[in-house]
Amino acid sequence: MLRHIEFLNIYNFRDVGGYAAKDGRAVRWKRLYRADSLGWLTGADIETFRALSVRTVIDLRHPEEVANSGRVPETDELDYLNLPIEGRRWDVTAYNDTLGVGRYLADRYLEVTEDGVDNLREAIETIARADSAPVVIHCAAGKDRTGLLTALVLTLVGVAEEDIVADYALTGLATERFIISWQKRHPTAARWPGFGVAPAEAMRFFLADLADRHGSVDDYCADVLRIDSRTVEALRDHLLAPTDQHTD
Repeated sequence: MLRHIEFLNIYNFRDVGGYAAKDGRAVRWKRLYRADSLGWLTGADIETFRALSVRTVIDLRHPEEVANSGRVPETDELDYLNLPIEGRRWDVTAYNDTLGVGRYLADRYLEVTEDGVDNLREAIETIARADSAPVVIHCAAGKDRTGLLTALVLTLVGVAEEDIVADYALTGLATERFIISWQKRHPTAARWPGFGVAPAEAMRFFLADLADRHGSVDDYCADVLRIDSRTVEALRDHLLAPTDQHTD
């Protein structure tokens, strides 16, 4: 199966399927996708998107981002949830090279786990419902907010940390095209060093720090997000399949 799905106007759309879980099963293909801004879909891209038979879109952007950049076309044909999870806005002027991009990003992700509790819970509960699938989760670049939520979901179904980190870092394959596209739309805007990048260490730092704070990532989901055992079981039953069946 192809993980990356090619579009003309977005660059980071990919399938989250195929990763092995600890119980011997693996994540099904064509159930959960992650992406950058679906508001840029147009022309032939819309037909490519329709061919995926998506039922649910979870948009993690702020409402003003949605207003400025648009949302997925043809939303009457699917369930659309705008669930912004970022509270504190990033102060990139606070970044310095001594801190490093990975550390800076991980600290921002930790803020999201404090500020976005209600919408993170709703997003995970939505993904856990079989009748929501296929689901696309997305933000603007498809790396930070989307990467965080994807990491929580993959942790809950038992995917190994190294695979979660590797999935996050795959954004690097889209970074150059994303930046070129962004610069065309914002020709005079300045970029900070971490713009558009997803270094593996950012996710590694984030998962370690979240576990340090709460005992484990699973404990954070249970104790802070209040994701109950029934939701976790539904998530696993829905997203996982025996390894000889997960390519359907």
